[in-house]
Order: sequence, then structure tokens, then C-alpha cells
Amino acid sequence: MNDFSKRKAPWHLWAVGIISLLWNAGGAFDYLMTKLQAQSYLEQFTQEQLDFFFGFPQWVNATWAIAVWFSVLGSVYLLLRRRAAVPIFWISLLAMMATALHNFVLADVTMWDIMGRGAAVFTLVIFVVALLLVVYSRWLRVNRILV
Repeated sequence: MNDFSKRKAPWHLWAVGIISLLWNAGGAFDYLMTKLQAQSYLEQFTQEQLDFFFGFPQWVNATWAIAVWFSVLGSVYLLLRRRAAVPIFWISLLAMMATALHNFVLADVTMWDIMGRGAAVFTLVIFVVALLLVVYSRWLRVNRILV
């Protein structure tokens, strides 16, 4: 038995891990409902918004998928106390940045144009949460809570 297996995980790891998993599962739900074109879910969007979502170039579809699924995987790895959570959260954050670059800068009609300030604020919240998960998981790794 090594030191890690004898060590109890701090309460905040469980709190952050479970909350982050639920938060990231929300993003996964949004991704799946959009990609599966679930009518009951998509009814909340205007036709202009749907055209925007379904008009993503392939690289944006890829970065969106990476951002979503790596964030979920990072939360799972955090709960499993695995140090791989750190690079997984980094990959997710970088993929989010690439997706947002397209959505708010590179697209002919941007997310700001079709969804306004609310989309920008929510995207900022997503970034802050993702960055905090990177910082938190790195802190856990440095303190040998993740191995």
C-alpha cells in the first residue's frame, strides 16, 4: 500500500469534483441535444441561431466536441484523483478558446450578433469555471492529492 491509497481525499475535492461534473454534464447535454437535433430542445432557439449552430465549419465542430467531452473527462479524473485531470482540463480550455474565437470573431455573423450580450457573458462564465478547474487541479497535483 502506498501513501496515496492511505490518504483521505479532502472534502473540497469531492465538492468541486461533483459540482464540476454536473456543470460539465450540462455542457454535454447541450452538445448532444444540438448534434442529435432534438426538436424539443432546439425549439428554444430562433432559426438564425440554429443556422449558426448547424453552419459551423468542421474544425469548430471538432473543438466544440473536444471542449465538452474533455471537460467531462477532466471532472471524472478529478474525482478519481488522477493527475491527468490537469492536462485534460487544459485541453478543454484551449478547445473552448478556439471555439469562442470562431463564434465571436471569425464567423461572418457572430454569436454576439445573434444572441447578444447574454451569450458573451455566459461564455465568459464558462471560461472562468474552466480556468478555475485548471488552477484547482494543478494545485491538487502540486500538493500530491492527485497522483
